[in-house]
Amino acid sequence: MKGRLKKTVVLVGMMGAGKTAVGNALARMLDVPFLDSDEEIERAANMTVAEIFARDGEAFFRARESEVLARLLAAEPCILSTGGGAFLAPDNRAAIEKKGVSVWLKADLDLLWQRVRHKTTRPLLRTPDPKATLAGLLEAREPVYAQSGLIVQAQPHYSIEDMARKVMEALAGRQDVLETA
Repeated sequence: MKGRLKKTVVLVGMMGAGKTAVGNALARMLDVPFLDSDEEIERAANMTVAEIFARDGEAFFRARESEVLARLLAAEPCILSTGGGAFLAPDNRAAIEKKGVSVWLKADLDLLWQRVRHKTTRPLLRTPDPKATLAGLLEAREPVYAQSGLIVQAQPHYSIEDMARKVMEALAGRQDVLETA
């Protein structure tokens, strides 16, 4: 399936849901740019997300995240991966709905934990019980992620390409986002 992207596709969901990997594959399928809002923030700040959290706190980071998201949504249509908390801000959700479409890559706790448990780059999981922290974040965030324009359920046996194809299938039903050839 090929198509022309009319609006930016914003991948949302928990850390470990596959937003970056699936986003890269999807961008290749559609021959459009792939951008990662966390990478754009890091480039602008010349420091990592973890360093920004440690030095300036989460509120400062979230403000920069909103600024970067607005800038990226104003650019040419692309595939955009966001940090797990970006979609939680009502202003970010409104901006995404106005300029693009949000796609929740929905994954259950076991799959997310399997993917993030050995990563040291997740500042929110630097706790005495990171799996319980992840479970709490998932429980709190799921009702907000459920407000996404599209929802694509991840399965443990799906490859990155399988998930990208599932997202393409979901997008195919949205002529306002993807013009299929």
